[in-house]
Amino acid sequence: MDPHSLKYAGTDEWVSLDGEIATIGISDFAIQALTDLVFIELPGAGKKLEAGKPFGVVESVKAASDMYSPVSGEVVESNVRIVDDLGVLSTDPFGDGWLLKVKVAAGKLPDGLMDRAAYEKHWAAREH
Repeated sequence: MDPHSLKYAGTDEWVSLDGEIATIGISDFAIQALTDLVFIELPGAGKKLEAGKPFGVVESVKAASDMYSPVSGEVVESNVRIVDDLGVLSTDPFGDGWLLKVKVAAGKLPDGLMDRAAYEKHWAAREH
């Protein structure tokens, strides 16, 4: 996926909507900041997510970080392949490194998500 066609949450998750299915991942900036990933926990199919609420955890040698859902809906698929190959998050965060596919009730993204340019400004304004 083209990073410039995605929407971003202030908590560093990206989302793409195709019909009623939202694909969710972690931004390249967040992956680079975490470095050396060692563990990820993702919810299984059927789990209900609420926008702005945690859905899982990613751990690096530096820290553990909650991941927050940018949308409300039901998980239809988790990318279980990345659990055993966390490197794909670093090498392809917008492709094979996706995390979840979620059926969104409204079939649209919530307000407040940023485009790539706004997200880059948001990232630069934060202290890392």
